[in-house]
Amino acid sequence: MNTATTVDKTAIRNAATVIVLRDRDTNPQILMGQRGAKAAFMPNKVVFPGGAVDLEDADIPLATPISDFCGQRLREDRREDTGEHIVHALAVAAIRELWEETGLILGTQGDWSFTPPADWATYAATGHVPTAEALQFVFRAITPPGRPRRFDARFFLLDADEISSDLDDFSAACEELSHLQWIPLTEARSFDLPFITEVVLAEIEARVTDRTPPEAVPFFRNDDEESLFLRLKGRMPDFKGRDD
Repeated sequence: MNTATTVDKTAIRNAATVIVLRDRDTNPQILMGQRGAKAAFMPNKVVFPGGAVDLEDADIPLATPISDFCGQRLREDRREDTGEHIVHALAVAAIRELWEETGLILGTQGDWSFTPPADWATYAATGHVPTAEALQFVFRAITPPGRPRRFDARFFLLDADEISSDLDDFSAACEELSHLQWIPLTEARSFDLPFITEVVLAEIEARVTDRTPPEAVPFFRNDDEESLFLRLKGRMPDFKGRDD
């Protein structure tokens, strides 16, 4: 994740998280890693790869965009500070964060027509250009008030078969996540997970063999006044529960 740009750490930042699902028809596994003990956000927790959208993400071209179906849901219930470009930027951020934190490539072979920004230099050097059509928007959550960082995170499900690189080679990953590993879906809850990750896992477990995008995307919305569990395309009753 890029930390060079100075940002308002109290603001809610758009973010993208990638849930990579492997061997979903036989022995479902998900890719997770552990955040560092000194991390300001969710220290020591086992999480999916992901992070905040960078300013440059909106300007990175995609060989193929995210599907119109998922794009429509990403545009629903947008905060006032986001524009139409957010769909593109979120998809780009998901691909970038997957590369930075795991060294896995979601893309197709090709050359860049311009000099990539610093965050994309190592990705471009692999001879790939990013492609987003395989990303499925499956969950959205806003970090509750009172946390040192707050994110409006969109979770994308990705079938591991769409990865262009060796699924077991994490040598190009940065050091933000340690102990990167493929965890059997049935064992994931035995790890030290953030609450919202547990909620997302329940959604993934229900969709292991279903390769179609969800008709309604769950949205865990934490405003300063209340916490609501909604669905983009339909609303669920208020959700009152743990806020971590």
